[in-house]
Amino acid sequence: MKPVLVLFAAAALGLSACTQTEQNAAIGALGGAAVGAAVSSDSDRTKGAMLGAVVGTVAGTMVGQTNTRGQCYYADGRGGTYIASC
Repeated sequence: MKPVLVLFAAAALGLSACTQTEQNAAIGALGGAAVGAAVSSDSDRTKGAMLGAVVGTVAGTMVGQTNTRGQCYYADGRGGTYIASC
């Protein structure tokens, strides 16, 4: 029960972020931490959650929405970004 309460508190904090980019990063971190904890073994669940949160934050930041409806930013794998349909 305690992890569920922590997750809800973190979600509320993440959704109160100021900008869309910060919200995307927070949602990515929460999702990454949940997946990281879920796929890790019992002995390293904390490490899995932390690693998942880092990866989720980066992914949430790199894949963000533009100001144009239906267009999103994507990472090109070489350190740059490009805009394409979502």
